[in-house]
Amino acid sequence: MSEMSNYLENGLLNAVLRSTSYSSPATVYVGLYTTDPGEGNTGTECTGSAYGRKSATFGAPSNGVCTNSASVEFDQATGSWGTISHVGLLDAIASGNLLFYTDITTSKTIENGDIFKIAAGSLSVTLA
Repeated sequence: MSEMSNYLENGLLNAVLRSTSYSSPATVYVGLYTTDPGEGNTGTECTGSAYGRKSATFGAPSNGVCTNSASVEFDQATGSWGTISHVGLLDAIASGNLLFYTDITTSKTIENGDIFKIAAGSLSVTLA
């Protein structure tokens, strides 16, 4: 995942080039989307049917890449979430700001009883 939101791009540019503070989130959350959120977070995030964002932890960066250090497992769906095509990293469990986003290699339809899981080391953020 190397696509940054406008929010994060502006925050980092201000922090690095204009000596303006940027506050890193205490916790980063993974959100699932059925459409591309894009830089402005205008995509469709899943809602209802026991869906909720999940926190993620990341190891130290190496060569400009950070990967999740533990698996991220969503609650069992109690109804359809739709077809997941994108994931995003956000700075709040609800609302908040999109930080990074990307499409997933193979879209996954989540129906009643399904569990969406991202294995440790499978979610990477790259700055290049």
